[in-house]
Amino acid sequence: MGKPAKYMIVIDTIKEWIANGDVKPGEKIYSENELAKMFNVSRHTIRQAVGELVHEGLLYREQGAGTFCAVPKTTNVSNQPGAMSGKNIGIITTYISDYIFPAIIRGMESYLTSKGYSLILSSTDNDIDKEKQCLEAMLSRNVDGLIIEPSKSSGYNPNIHYYLELEQKNIPYLMINQYYSQLNPPYMILDDEKGGFIATEHLINEGHEKIIGIFKTDDMQGVYRMKGFIRAFREHKIPFLTDTIISYSTEDLHESFEDQVKEVLADPKRVPTGIVCYNDEIALRVINVLRGEGLSVPDDISIVGYDNSSLAEASEIKLTSVNHPKTRMGLDAAKWIVDAVENNGKSDKNHITYEPELIVRNSTKAIGKKEALGS
Repeated sequence: MGKPAKYMIVIDTIKEWIANGDVKPGEKIYSENELAKMFNVSRHTIRQAVGELVHEGLLYREQGAGTFCAVPKTTNVSNQPGAMSGKNIGIITTYISDYIFPAIIRGMESYLTSKGYSLILSSTDNDIDKEKQCLEAMLSRNVDGLIIEPSKSSGYNPNIHYYLELEQKNIPYLMINQYYSQLNPPYMILDDEKGGFIATEHLINEGHEKIIGIFKTDDMQGVYRMKGFIRAFREHKIPFLTDTIISYSTEDLHESFEDQVKEVLADPKRVPTGIVCYNDEIALRVINVLRGEGLSVPDDISIVGYDNSSLAEASEIKLTSVNHPKTRMGLDAAKWIVDAVENNGKSDKNHITYEPELIVRNSTKAIGKKEALGS
């Protein structure tokens, strides 16, 4: 069954606004209430339409601020398949409008547009099937180059043949944040094992020994951060218990993640003095759980996030966090892909690994021996 006519009218009209320049990049669009009145439809219909446009990368949301146009002036927003005029770079990320991704994309956009390239944005929601759709769309649009963030990079990817097709067609592609090990492609990544290590070592140096880690394990970023977490225990000779790590997948994040944290907090013997989180988003969700259990950060439990996103300073508790080189990575990726496109698919440097840095704020504090023992 197709989408309702009203739903499509909203989508098509907003696309026209973007294509005609009525809504400019970075400009806020009408609120849900305003759009509902304008189109004489329910807020639910508006929410669905806007959600699809966010998924396509044409809009992005900022919590508490509204919905904005995400499309650079040169970005093609047509639904028509086939070849496109000009020089086109495809960008596939797991998400576009959330978390650190707008900063990465802005870094790419600033350079690509200055070199006369158009951007074609799409996102996978960290879903393998959606990645397949994105790759098929990029190949049908005859992109000159492709920048990709892998989806669920810790397992086998059934879309490998699309990347081999890119290679056979001499279309350069670059992977960011992680890469599929089956391909050994050009990539730009953060040293996530070291990042997990320095996050954990910070708590150990502050006197913490009862530390738990929370890591996403269907992406290699989380696997490597967990590896660094474990290495810190090994090198500092800290006891590592069976329930020291909470792991989750993309799907678990929406189902049982908070329950696992509450389960740990319910047992006085398991309550930690410090928690290392997969990223800042998880760290804030953990802080909310702790508040609900009557615990405060950092007085009762210290928290370390990861990525040094805008969320790190968004609340009254400023997160200690491992820095991610967001804009720099985007800029470096854009320079690499342009160089590869203009040099017949070749580039001088095929791998960049960025050094992590810990940004210390007030979500962590030093504890004495008595506090560590819970006395």
